[in-house]
Amino acid sequence: MPPSLTPAWGELVAVVAHGDNIALVGDGISRRLPLAEAADWLRTDLDARRVLVWSAERDLAAVIRRGVLIPRVLDLAQAYRIERGGWRADPGRVWAGAHGLDARGIPAMAPDDLFSQLRQQPGPDDLTVADGHLRPDVTDGDWLAGPGRLERWAEAAHACAEALYAQLAAIGPRALALAVSESAVSVLCVELERDGLPLDRTGAEHLIARAAGPRPRNAAHEKEIRAARDAAVLSLAPGHDTTDLRNPGSVKALLAGLGIAVETTRKWVLAGYRDAHPLVPALLAWRADERIATTYGYAWLDNHVGPDDRLRGAWSPCDGAAGRMTAQNGLHNLPAAMRPAVAAAPGWTFVRADLGQIEPRVLAVVSGDPTLAAATMADDLYAPIAARLQVERPIAKVAVLAAMYGQRSGTAGRALERLQRAYPRAMGFLDEAYAAGLARADLRTFGGRRIRTAGIPDEGSRGRYARNALIQGAAAELFKCWAATVRAELAGTPAHIALCLHDELLIHTPQDQAPDVCRVVATALTDAARRWSGEAPVRFVTDTLVIQRWSEAKD
Repeated sequence: MPPSLTPAWGELVAVVAHGDNIALVGDGISRRLPLAEAADWLRTDLDARRVLVWSAERDLAAVIRRGVLIPRVLDLAQAYRIERGGWRADPGRVWAGAHGLDARGIPAMAPDDLFSQLRQQPGPDDLTVADGHLRPDVTDGDWLAGPGRLERWAEAAHACAEALYAQLAAIGPRALALAVSESAVSVLCVELERDGLPLDRTGAEHLIARAAGPRPRNAAHEKEIRAARDAAVLSLAPGHDTTDLRNPGSVKALLAGLGIAVETTRKWVLAGYRDAHPLVPALLAWRADERIATTYGYAWLDNHVGPDDRLRGAWSPCDGAAGRMTAQNGLHNLPAAMRPAVAAAPGWTFVRADLGQIEPRVLAVVSGDPTLAAATMADDLYAPIAARLQVERPIAKVAVLAAMYGQRSGTAGRALERLQRAYPRAMGFLDEAYAAGLARADLRTFGGRRIRTAGIPDEGSRGRYARNALIQGAAAELFKCWAATVRAELAGTPAHIALCLHDELLIHTPQDQAPDVCRVVATALTDAARRWSGEAPVRFVTDTLVIQRWSEAKD
């Protein structure tokens, strides 16, 4: 890559993996090494260079599992997702985007038959097919196994990085910085899966038993336990003992027979009928238990919690919408009833840090509203907003959240009129986003990620999505910049991030290091907010606790 294109990213060494081999190319280096030797080189000789990969999961997972710390990385998949939007970012798409090719023309692996013989085939050493797309067997076949080809694949990564640099630079400097923090989080995702979330297995077994009953001995015993759970609810409605509680239509009919007419059996609807009949609270409790029994029960515990008592699942730095992190196997949606099982190891503790009132503080940055920015100086920014609107604090909070999430009626609707007058730039920013969504226009978050709205058919939903995505997307950018900064500050210590959940970090640390970790969390937020916001006069705060079990942190 020409030096003129590297000030934001530095010198890049491409690291690409295939099987048990890794090629290292860049900054005067070109070599192909077995995995163990490549891991040693990255551990000792990387120095200040930045690692360039097609994706961290694809090229770095094997060395990260060997305990190698990769401090600086550029993940092409993450850079592509910023520029193009969405989630799909395989090398074929990254190559197409970097070379101005239509992704719909990406070739797929085809069977070797008579028809394949009629198609024009690339030469044995050609990296691309006739129209310039990557040949499909680069990533889905064995083409990379050939002599010198893994090195060529690393050189191709450099070419794509150069093109993506130019594309992101055209968006603005924040997009180049976003690619760096998103890439760091892609490595963090691999580390999160490697390390896992500490779990008290015995405690988890007790919690599952409380909700789902004893561990079944066999299929017949499981059926008996399930029937007993159902019977405890149906006993409150004599004559309806054959109702299928897992069928919404049957539940509606059951409720109608008790004089409760509902259009839907969703939780928030049924909650309004808690006092109408004893069956309703029993049904809601049954549903909570049923979720644990079917999704977070004994099979979940056996399949996803390892012999080291760590819950593991795959992580992604981007959800394909506004850019929030996602995780599998319950790491992002573990029921509150199961949180007591998330427990620090003996001699260790958790530092739990949660960003406070993140959405309105982010709105102050992205809108440039000086009056809203002034309110963020308070620990509780809803207090000065309430004073300015001359309403009670709960009403002020509802009004601010309604402005971002689209509620226009009731108490929120009346307070919104005052909000429009008090914070015109912030409200104008949200209104412009809503109008762009109605027009099916693409938007970009504060950091530069593309947000696509055209695929949402309903006009009102499209407008609300656009308004909310710009706030949620910006909040995700700040959160991940913070997480990446905490990760960098903790490098070389035993403490490490164990969970990222929306706006919350859970850090696993030796007990005697907890005070230091709390200080790191605070200083990292100040640093990350300054870099992400461009030193906007907006204050961000975190609620930080030292806890032994996740359930000790009250939301």
